[in-house]
Amino acid sequence: MSQPSFAAFIAGKPWLSKPMYKIASWYCQAAGYRQLGLRADDLIPEESETVLLALKRLDQKESYDRVYRLRRAFQMSLSHKLLPKEQWTKPEQDYAYLSPIIKQIEAEAKEKADLETLVPNRK
Repeated sequence: MSQPSFAAFIAGKPWLSKPMYKIASWYCQAAGYRQLGLRADDLIPEESETVLLALKRLDQKESYDRVYRLRRAFQMSLSHKLLPKEQWTKPEQDYAYLSPIIKQIEAEAKEKADLETLVPNRK
C-alpha cells in the first residue's frame, strides 16, 4: 500500500525543500480536490483490506466527517459545480488523518509476518 517517498530526502536539503514546497502547494491547488471540500486522504481507494481496517479504526466523528465530505463532493461532481470559495478545504485543514493509521496497520502486518516466519535456533 505504501508508495515510495522522497520526503525525507527533500526535507534534509533546504535548497531543495523550498522550491519543492511551492510546487507541492501549486499541485495540491491544481488537483482540484480541495475545491470540492475533500482532503488528500479522502482520495485513498477503499479497495484494500488495509484501508478498510484503517477506516474501521477511525473515531466516529472523523468517520462521519469523511462520509459527509465524500457525499458532498460526489453531489458537486454530478452537478458539475464547485463549492463556494469559503467552503474549500484550506491547506491547514488538509492533514493526514488516515495515512498514519494505514502505516501502523502495515507495520503490524509486517511484524506479524516476521513473527510467523521466525525459526528458533536450537543449540
